[in-house]
Amino acid sequence: MPELLAIDSLRAGYGEAVVLPSMSLTLGEGQVLALLGRNGTGKTTLINSIVGITRRFGGTLALGGVDITTMRPDQRARAGIGWVPQERNIFRSLTVEENMTAVAQPGLWTVDKVYEMFPRLKERRSNFGNQLSGGEQQMLAIGRALTLNPRVLLLDEPTEGLAPIIVEELLRALGTITRSGGICSIVVEQNAQKILGLADRVVILERGAIVHDAPSHALKADPAVLERYLGVAGAAH
Repeated sequence: MPELLAIDSLRAGYGEAVVLPSMSLTLGEGQVLALLGRNGTGKTTLINSIVGITRRFGGTLALGGVDITTMRPDQRARAGIGWVPQERNIFRSLTVEENMTAVAQPGLWTVDKVYEMFPRLKERRSNFGNQLSGGEQQMLAIGRALTLNPRVLLLDEPTEGLAPIIVEELLRALGTITRSGGICSIVVEQNAQKILGLADRVVILERGAIVHDAPSHALKADPAVLERYLGVAGAAH
C-alpha cells in the first residue's frame, strides 16, 4: 500500500505548550483512520498540525513522499491536504456552488460529482451558506474540501450535533470518497461506535501520544480497549 502521509517525530503545540511530544504516524492510500481519545488528548492538535496551524517544535511531515514540513497552510492545501474543521468554516455569504468553485482544483472531484453524492446540495446550489441547516453545512464543508481534490482528507468530528439520518448519509459518503482511490482519511470522532464500521484502522491518543494502534475489526473484537481508554462500553448502540 503506497504511503501517502508520513509524520515522523512531530513535536507540536500552541505558544510555549507542547501538546504532541513526539508523534509518528503513517497512512496509506485508501485507508480510513479513526482518531479516538478523551477530550484534551491531542486529536484536534494532530489534525491542526497536519493542516499547518500549530507551532512545530520538531519533526517532519511528508505527503506522497514530498516534504511539506515548512509549507504554509495554503500551500499544504494546494499540495493535497483537505480539511473539514469542527467549525466547518464555510463561506456564509457565498452560495453553495460558489463555496465549491472558489477553491476547486482540477481532478476527479468536480462540483457535479459532489452533487451526485449529496443531491441535497444540488437542490440548494443557489442558497447562501447561512441559509443551510447544520447537516447541509457539513455536507458543503466536505464537498468544498473534495473539490480541492485532496490526497489526505481530515475531518474533525464531522457528525457532531447532527441528526442520526444525516450521520448515516455522511458516513456512507465518506466510504464512497475513500473507495474512489488515491486518497486517505483521518476522522476524529467522539462516538467510537459510529466510526468503527467505516474505519480500517483505529488510533487512540492519550496525552498527545498513541496508546493504541490496531485494525478496526480488532477493536470491535476487544471492547475492553474502548472501556480502558475511552470509558465507553464496546457494545454497539
